[in-house]
Parts: sequence; C-alpha cells; structure tokens
Amino acid sequence: MDASSCRPSGAALPTTRLLPIRTQRSAVAEWTTTDYSATAAAAEEEPLSPTARLMETIHIIVTVGLGCPVNLPVFSAGIAAQLARYPRFRSIQVTDGSKGPRWVRTAVNVDDHMIVPTLHPVAVEADPDRALEDYVASLYTLPMDRSRPLWEFHFLDFPTSEAASTAVIRLHHSLGDGMSLITLLLASARSVADPTRLPAMPEQPARTGAIYVPRRRQPPAAGVLAAFVTWIWSYLVLVWNTMVDFAIFAVTIVFRRDLHTLFKRVDGDVTSNRSRRFVHRSLSLDDVKLIKNVMNCTVNDVLVGATSAALSRYYFRKSGSSKASKLCLRSVLPVNTRPTTSLQTYVDMIESGKSNHVAWGNQLGYILLPFHLAMHSDPLAYVRKAKKIIDRKKSSLEVIFTCKMNAFFVKMFGMKVYMLPVCTYMFYFLKLKYTN
Repeated sequence: MDASSCRPSGAALPTTRLLPIRTQRSAVAEWTTTDYSATAAAAEEEPLSPTARLMETIHIIVTVGLGCPVNLPVFSAGIAAQLARYPRFRSIQVTDGSKGPRWVRTAVNVDDHMIVPTLHPVAVEADPDRALEDYVASLYTLPMDRSRPLWEFHFLDFPTSEAASTAVIRLHHSLGDGMSLITLLLASARSVADPTRLPAMPEQPARTGAIYVPRRRQPPAAGVLAAFVTWIWSYLVLVWNTMVDFAIFAVTIVFRRDLHTLFKRVDGDVTSNRSRRFVHRSLSLDDVKLIKNVMNCTVNDVLVGATSAALSRYYFRKSGSSKASKLCLRSVLPVNTRPTTSLQTYVDMIESGKSNHVAWGNQLGYILLPFHLAMHSDPLAYVRKAKKIIDRKKSSLEVIFTCKMNAFFVKMFGMKVYMLPVCTYMFYFLKLKYTN
C-alpha cells in the first residue's frame, strides 16, 4: 500500500485543473406522485432530526463499476417504480419562519436526477481512470439544487481499468447514513437467478463484545459464584471503559488539539481550502478474508490495520524520519447505532409494504479511534494492534453516549451554539475522519 509505488494511492491534492464538465439530460419519463392529493402531500411533513441538521454541508458520493453499459431508459423506469417506497427520496428540505427545518413531499421528475456528462474525449482516451477521478472530485464542489430531492445519478459511459462503465451516485447525507442506503440498495435489487426475489443475504455475524457473550450454564456446585463474579466484572469493565472513553471524548472536543504533522493543516493556512481529490485503492477481498481467518479477527480489524500501515509508511517516507518513535493520529469514526440484525428486518419490511416503519435517516454515534504510526518488520503487527484497540472499544458505550449527547445539545442549545464547540473541534482540529 505504498503511496509512491502505485496510482491511485493515498489522498493527494490535484496538480492540474479538473476537467470541464458539460452535462446533458437524458430523455426519460416523468414520475409524479398520484396516490395522494396536494393537500395530503402538504400535510405529510417530518422534522429534520438533529443528526440530519448536522449534515448540512456533507454529501455521500458512491462510485459503482458496471460490467456493461447502462441501459438508461430501463434504469430510469426502475428508479421511478421504486420512489414510492422511499419517502425521503421524494421530499425536499423546507425552512421558513413559522416552523423548523422539515421534510416536505414533492413531485419528482426522474429526468432531473439522471445526468450524462460529456468529458473531453482526449483526456478520457489518454487516461480514463484519471478522467473518472477528476470528475468525481469535481462533484463535491458543485452545490445541489435544493428545490428538488437531494440525490443524483451520474453515468460515465466509457471503460476504465476496473469497469466497462461507471455510475456515480451523489446524495445529501441528511437522506440517511450507510445502513439506510445499503438497505435501500438491497431492497431495490433482485436475484439474477430469479428476478422476482431479493438477492440472498449472508447471515449476520454475532456481536463479539464482552457484554454480548452469552453466559454459559455452569454446574451448580462448581461455577455459580464464578459465573456471577464474571458477569458482574464484565459490567464493571463496561462502565469503566465508557466513563474513560466519554471523558477523553469530551476533553478532546474542548481542550486537546493534535500536533502539526503531514496530516494536519497549519492554522491560518489559506491553501487548506484548495481543491481536493478522491483517489482509491482496490484491495482483494479474498486476501482480506485470508488474514481475517488467520488472525481470528474481523474484516474491519484488517482494514484498520492496513490503513495504519499505509499511514505509517507514508509518514516516515515523506518526513524522512528514521526514528522508531511512535506517533498517534486521532480520528473520529462515525458508527451506526442500529442492531446488526436490522438490515434484513428493514428489507423485509420494505418488501411487505411497510417502508414508513423503517428507521430511515442518520442514527450515528462517534468514537475516537487512534492510529499508531510505527515501522514494524512484521506487517501483521498492525492488525494485532488494530484488533486490540477495536476490541477495547467494543467493551464501551461511547457510541451510545455520543449519539445521545448530539441530540441533547442540539435540542437544548440549538444548532448554532452546538456547531461551534462540538463540530468545529471534532471535525476541524482532529487529523482524520475515518469510516467504513
């Protein structure tokens, strides 16, 4: 994962101007709501949650490689057929003096959300991968039209090294978090073997934290007291870890700042707002699973370890330092607070026509995840360290506390007061924002 040995690599700033973009609208059918009158539509309003209001300037951009050129009319018809099941995707955000920010149902013209850009043919032919990355990077600089639902599909019909064509999805983060969007994707997909059925879903893994381990029944004469002591001890550890993590989180927001390194901009640096790039690195899932099985850990443990190794190699190579001293980069990691079994449950609810009962939106808490930078001769040492840290986080309720804290502060003090002390410090002064 050496950033100098391959491209694309770690996040880097562009050295050339982004490609100019000319877009044309595809000729697709218009879809409008017909199952309720305009009066009923006006009455169907839903207030924005505190977390959704925090996502005011955040967008989700997803790049999906396709095995063949997309059939745009068929795709558009499929999107139109699915829209009635997802209220957020046919709603706009409204803010006026009489009420707070809220979702309001509106008519949807699918044509407005299907974009086929025209890129410079010379640039595409010279380096299609770079042309794709430049286009995706340009999307974050373009505002979304607030007069219509905040989602778009961009189709780039040229082959790259990894796909025959590419679909780029841009959504406003207030529409939902990763779990909501994965639920929507799975509920909209169909099995190749049987187009009338949902795709087969793997069994959800069991929680591995200490609090989730079921108590084993011990022989009455041998282990009743030991089992009871173990049970009490696990909860004491949970309480202690939660108190420590929450205290560190609060202190970080109010007082602590990261030292200036290669990963943190200097205060007052006017160049910090210059254009950024989206770059990616493909990994073999089979390799990740192999390490997971050998190390008896999770896929997330392996990916965190790989990230730590990549950051370490990048830092020591760029800084020219040969010291073995260890550095720590603190990252803020958003975590879904829904149960692990909710994905299949929500998909089943959508299929049965109960999409209004699905917990859409953002249900997120936060944890501080440290990345320890060091040069290890054994690459698996990074995975061992990551597993140790993540196992420790699983024995804590830091995620729940930070989720409740967000809602409490926004409700009690308002968005403007909350944004300054919490979001400014958490998202500005920390070096990294990390998510899976």
